[in-house]
Amino acid sequence: MLQKLKFKPGFNKQDTESGAEGQWTDGDFVRFRYGLPEKIGGWLQLTAAQKTLPGAARAQVAFSSFAGEKYSAIGTSQGLFLYYGNDFYDITPLDTAITGGTLTTVNGSNVVTINKGSHGLEVGRYVTLSSVTVTGASDFTSGELEKVYEILTVPDIDKFTVQASRAEGGSGMAAAGAVTVNPYVEVGPTTQTTGFGWSTSTWNTSTWGTARDVSDVTLDPGNWSLDNFGQVLVATIFNGKTFTWNAGAANPRANRASLTTSGFATGNNPTATRFTLVSDRDRHLFHFGTETTIGDTTTQDPMFVRFSNQEDLNTYTPTATNTAGTFRLDTGNEIRAALQGKDYVFVITDLAAYVIQFVGPPFTFSVRQVGTNCGCIGQHAATFVNGAVFWMGSQGGFFAFDGTVKSLPSLVEDFVFSTDGDNLGLNFNSRDVIFAGSNNLYTEVNWFYPKDGSDQIDRCVTYNYSENIWTTSSLDRTTYQDQSVFDNPYATDYDDTLTPVFPDILGITNKYGASLYYEHEQGTDQVNSTATTAIPAFIRSGDWDITSRRSALGQATGVADYRGDGEFFMAVRRFIPDFKYQTGNAKVTLFVSAYPDDVAVSSPLGPFTVTSTTDKVDTRARGRLVSIKIENDALGESWRYGTLRLDAQPDGRR
Repeated sequence: MLQKLKFKPGFNKQDTESGAEGQWTDGDFVRFRYGLPEKIGGWLQLTAAQKTLPGAARAQVAFSSFAGEKYSAIGTSQGLFLYYGNDFYDITPLDTAITGGTLTTVNGSNVVTINKGSHGLEVGRYVTLSSVTVTGASDFTSGELEKVYEILTVPDIDKFTVQASRAEGGSGMAAAGAVTVNPYVEVGPTTQTTGFGWSTSTWNTSTWGTARDVSDVTLDPGNWSLDNFGQVLVATIFNGKTFTWNAGAANPRANRASLTTSGFATGNNPTATRFTLVSDRDRHLFHFGTETTIGDTTTQDPMFVRFSNQEDLNTYTPTATNTAGTFRLDTGNEIRAALQGKDYVFVITDLAAYVIQFVGPPFTFSVRQVGTNCGCIGQHAATFVNGAVFWMGSQGGFFAFDGTVKSLPSLVEDFVFSTDGDNLGLNFNSRDVIFAGSNNLYTEVNWFYPKDGSDQIDRCVTYNYSENIWTTSSLDRTTYQDQSVFDNPYATDYDDTLTPVFPDILGITNKYGASLYYEHEQGTDQVNSTATTAIPAFIRSGDWDITSRRSALGQATGVADYRGDGEFFMAVRRFIPDFKYQTGNAKVTLFVSAYPDDVAVSSPLGPFTVTSTTDKVDTRARGRLVSIKIENDALGESWRYGTLRLDAQPDGRR
């Protein structure tokens, strides 16, 4: 007799496989809609030439110019870039110019040596060469050498080498001519690491000049905060300076972000700030964890807040006639995250949460603590969607604020935060790379995080806030921008083995890896420059067992009762698949075991390929405990699964 088996939506990874009867326990690349599991949408690599960006992307923001031009700014560990018109543009700010250099070239070699005493540069740094003069002994032109380079070697503190586009055809130059070196601003490493250098441990721990093998010094990853002040991009390097880029300037995409951009003298900004945020409703620029004295980096206070005059990025000194000001938060050790809420700015330290609201002169802002013991784990681990703020806790767990701070119960919490048993856990030492992104189309909040033992993002935990459902996956995105000026979510993926193909940097290597840029919820597959590959989605249930249903007279009927206690083995003879929106094929596997501690094995004849025309599947499966797995592994496949109908009968007690 066929009977229905219904499973509760979401994953239960807290219980055992046997204890999670009637629930789903595992899966990958699936979501729930209307209580039913389905494969997530595919993604398509952006830019016509499918370019990749240098370094690990850590922030992005989408905005429009007043002329209606749609932009996405992407900050990586190596620079700052724009996506516009299906192409990338390099707007990375330049550091202080190094003048007074000379050049050395050798006939037949494409290596150019830049001679400059105490230049302070290192291998892998990106630099531009400008104001080049070439002597008559070289056949290089100034235009050929005025390019962007990755530094090839640093023989000593007074010289470094780069790789030209061709070999020297003349007799060369020997510390001749002239050149100005313009380094890219330094953002930071691709990973959050521990420092093991000089002065990182107790005195006399090791021999002089030997790196320490233990350290409690954390080197923060290269990170950005990005926001827009109308059509002006505001970009702040973590614990560094703030730059702007104006989409309304003449030929804007030919300009780099800088400290002074089309009337915005951001050189008046603090020089050491954890991150910045534009308060949308009242138009102030906030600096969080910043200097108490502007221009003096030694006064940086991780709990200090400074805000600009209203509608003014240039003024930060409070007066009786402006709205600039400062305040210090008092609960916590550092400000971890800040984001724009519905009509407030929401700020989270490592211990507490605050609401900042505009009240106008003379106080400008009210500051109200709304939660304790609810700190945020990292700079980008919070997001605002559907009238609420969601974030990952500093010590584990998840929180939301919709007027009050509340903890979000989850049946995947141990899997995310603990390494006990078969839980993957989270690498708390790489907390600052965690990224939260919402997908409002599917009412989801995604937290992308590195699992224990990994220093780069390789896992995702998802909360469906409309259905109160949790899932996990191996989707690895370092940034995620919800649909806004663009119709679909845009996200970045980092590969530390790739060599970037943008921008045009001579001699560029894979030293820092590269980031791919994807448009999500496109088709059923992953489409990028190398190939179109299938997205291997699956979902698996917990175990179910049976006893023999009894009649009103208390007699066994020989019909399976799924409310049973596992007293009987069961014999499964057939099942009826129930797919909706199925494209291509799907695979169904029945797993059987005799006891909860046994390794479940696939039933005979399985796995079963199910097409859109499959009415029923005949099988021969026997076990005390049975579970089901639904999956796909080929291009063009997609599915939503409904209710399992199963023909099983009691088959003895042994």
